[in-house]
Amino acid sequence: MTAAPTHEARPLRFGVLAPITTDLPTWRDQLRKLADSGYSTILMPDVPQWQPAPGPALAVAATITNLRVGTWVYASPVRPAWSTAWEAHSLSVLTDGRFEMGIGTGRPGIVDQLRELGLPDIPAGERSAQVRDVVTALRELDGSDLRTPVAMAVAGPKAQALASELADTVTFVMPQTETRAETMQRVRQFDNRRNVELALHVPVIGDSVAPFMAGPDTDTDAVRAADSLAYLPSDPSAAAEEIKRRHEEIGFSYFVLGADVAGALAPVVADLAGR
Repeated sequence: MTAAPTHEARPLRFGVLAPITTDLPTWRDQLRKLADSGYSTILMPDVPQWQPAPGPALAVAATITNLRVGTWVYASPVRPAWSTAWEAHSLSVLTDGRFEMGIGTGRPGIVDQLRELGLPDIPAGERSAQVRDVVTALRELDGSDLRTPVAMAVAGPKAQALASELADTVTFVMPQTETRAETMQRVRQFDNRRNVELALHVPVIGDSVAPFMAGPDTDTDAVRAADSLAYLPSDPSAAAEEIKRRHEEIGFSYFVLGADVAGALAPVVADLAGR
């Protein structure tokens, strides 16, 4: 087991996954309400055929607010590496450096999606190489005057090793009913000698499951009973205490929540983010 190095705690920040699930005027209003709420980043999922592509959607979002924007996350198996890097670099340029590229090897069901799209299925053990190709191309496009932050969603040892080497932010892909103790063990085993930012994807708030963050059949009672970090209480005070606990005890400093609960937790976010 790799011993976790001691680092100075990072300040808390919060992202909002804000897919376009309504009409465009409603979505735009939602983003405007987020602008002064303490959230740092508007995030967009990469799910072909379910909603507009993340790149154009984020370009629009960046003109509506002055917040950072990012993908959560590009699915590398459905995207050619150089084209993905070009889009990410372009978003960094067009947003004056406010773009963060989230990337991973694909959500559950990616094999079926690849089949539907007529794309080759790269074995899971080889998909980290695709992510490396994207990041390498992005660094070449950025050159010496720009550095697009890279967030990696990781599960297995190959992806974790790559993130330890190249990522600026890491979020762990884990079962929704993984216990707190198991997640703490996962974080301790991660080689974080570069002190990369640790992000936590939280799809369940109270009895609510955020769209695009977990499946609609998610058993919220089972998630809560497992003491899973995929869950936060809906009570703002309790949520604030739990966020601080995860920050202090485990080192998570970047929390990603769904847009449907962003308003209810905005006072907590603003307080914890120092807004």
